Amino acid sequence: MQLDTIDWSALLRLALVGLALAAGPLIWLVWRQRKAQPLGRLQGLTVLTLFLTFDLVLFGAFTRLTDSGLGCPDWPGCYGHASPVGAQADIALAQASAPDGPVTHGKAWIEMVHRYLASSVGLLILVLAVSAWVLARRKLGERLINPWWATVTLVWVCLQGAFGAWTVTMKLFPAIVSLHLLGGYVLLALLAVQAVRQSQMLRAQAPLPVSGALRLATLAAIGVLLLQVLSGAWVSTNYAVLACAEFPSCQGSWWPAMDFAEGFSLWRPLGLAADGTPLSFQALTAIHFSHRLLAVVAVVVLGMLAWRLRRLPALAMPVRCLSGLLVLQVATGLSNVVLGWPILAAVLHTGGAGAIGVCLVWILAATHQHVRRGTVPLRAEKAFK
Repeated sequence: MQLDTIDWSALLRLALVGLALAAGPLIWLVWRQRKAQPLGRLQGLTVLTLFLTFDLVLFGAFTRLTDSGLGCPDWPGCYGHASPVGAQADIALAQASAPDGPVTHGKAWIEMVHRYLASSVGLLILVLAVSAWVLARRKLGERLINPWWATVTLVWVCLQGAFGAWTVTMKLFPAIVSLHLLGGYVLLALLAVQAVRQSQMLRAQAPLPVSGALRLATLAAIGVLLLQVLSGAWVSTNYAVLACAEFPSCQGSWWPAMDFAEGFSLWRPLGLAADGTPLSFQALTAIHFSHRLLAVVAVVVLGMLAWRLRRLPALAMPVRCLSGLLVLQVATGLSNVVLGWPILAAVLHTGGAGAIGVCLVWILAATHQHVRRGTVPLRAEKAFK
């Protein structure tokens, strides 16, 4: 996608719709926190943006699962219009020429609503970045307020917008769609870090000192989750969920016929191998089965981390959330297989992965490595409550 190919008029209209959608939550937040201190308003804006970004990730999953990603096959508008209303004739023509194709009136609306929500989140993050710099220049909190987190978040959401455009213009290219989903999770993590640290500032709390081994275990869990998220994105974008329709076996075997080389050839169009031939069923099986194997590792690693953290009362909330979400992920993952990939379970599975990532980042941001011999002083832990 080149700058000279962008329809700037349609982009401006899309931004105006996003501004209108963002105005509602902003007005509500300003009214609700009209008596709060500036840092409290910043933290409220961060939490609100985090919540709406999570909703955006869920709606993005719904867009993908309903095959609506190409409901409007151009970007940023819909056949050059700001909404499917103005594109009704073009949509009807495309649907008539290909009744089973990706363009329908319903899918066009789903895709455009996703773009509207994305633009509103982007504008909220812009407000967040500006607010963080204003507070930092006022020296409220001195060294505590670091506006660069919000700045990086703004840059990242712009990159996400570019990947959203490439998702459409490159016709659901699996590698691009997978990276777009991963980018949504990274966006959640960036916002979660800011929300936790701003909460600590407001409550005058110091990060909880924990052993280096526990910090390392948390980082390892984040790494495993990252691999599992990439694997799950690759399963979803290649429509490999139903390659194995039973559990725990697959196609009546504990090790079915698989083609890992073809399945994990990364730079190729949707549904095709690297040489342009249709993607084989063995390749889809390899994609699905790899996700299952990684899921076992992820459940063990995350479960062990939750077990180790259970003794720290100061982390009770994120640990409980992590444990509950882990159970939800297993349940929705199994439902996707044995129930034939229902949309509700699939959307919850995507959202659950993002929520687990937020919990892990919450734990990491709320702690720091204890400089002594790996022990956690009881007084420091009580002070953190």
